[in-house]
Amino acid sequence: MTTTYNCTADDERTEGIAHARRAILEKKCVVLPTDTVYGIAADAFSPQAVTMLLVSKGRGRNMPPPVLIPRLNALDGLATDVYPDARQLAEAFWPGGLTLIFHAQPSLDWDLGETKGTVALRIPDDEVAIDLLTVTGPLAVSSANRTGQAPAQTAFEARSQLAESVEVYLEGGFRPIEGTDARPSTIVDATSLPLRVVRDGAISLERLREVVPGVLDINGNATGEAEVTAAPEGAASEDAAPESAADAPVQSDAGEKPASAE
Repeated sequence: MTTTYNCTADDERTEGIAHARRAILEKKCVVLPTDTVYGIAADAFSPQAVTMLLVSKGRGRNMPPPVLIPRLNALDGLATDVYPDARQLAEAFWPGGLTLIFHAQPSLDWDLGETKGTVALRIPDDEVAIDLLTVTGPLAVSSANRTGQAPAQTAFEARSQLAESVEVYLEGGFRPIEGTDARPSTIVDATSLPLRVVRDGAISLERLREVVPGVLDINGNATGEAEVTAAPEGAASEDAAPESAADAPVQSDAGEKPASAE
């Protein structure tokens, strides 16, 4: 039975986190607030749970979900070949609206979809999300909407799209701030050097370069180079922004890296 908890009230928040933890252990999906938009979450180490998440959204294995973690020290347990530049960005912008794509630890027993050996990681800047992640561990989380629909900015909006496919809805109020547009996390490909932005979002390129000056922009340009190359009128761009924070594979010069982020 689907249940919604008002996490702005302390008693319901405690009860809701406990119920959500049980649902995750039972390989079911939950909806939670993050600092960007609401997310649908499942056990990252359960192929059954991840499949249920993808089915709930109406998306395929070619669009695997990112993984949210509760603390920075979880990074090295999930990713390998973490470059110093990437670690500097994580230390500067986590928790927050930055997703970093790494090579996944090959020893991990998980199946997030067609990731080609990568994993997209982020620490959300949201107390409810961190409370849940602390008791569950890493969660596969995608934006809480049906693919092609607008990302949910409240649990109520998420429930109108995902309905009974989710066991627990944690309502934490409007995300991000009420009256503002849903802004996805910025995604940076950290699988090779130099680091490269592959989706613009909540953290601007200027802020990233204050920490790591050599970060390439979404067109692969370094500081001082032309930021935008004009496309012919009417031409479609392969690098068009995803319809939500988590609904498009990430591309890089090396080819498709289909890790995505909420």
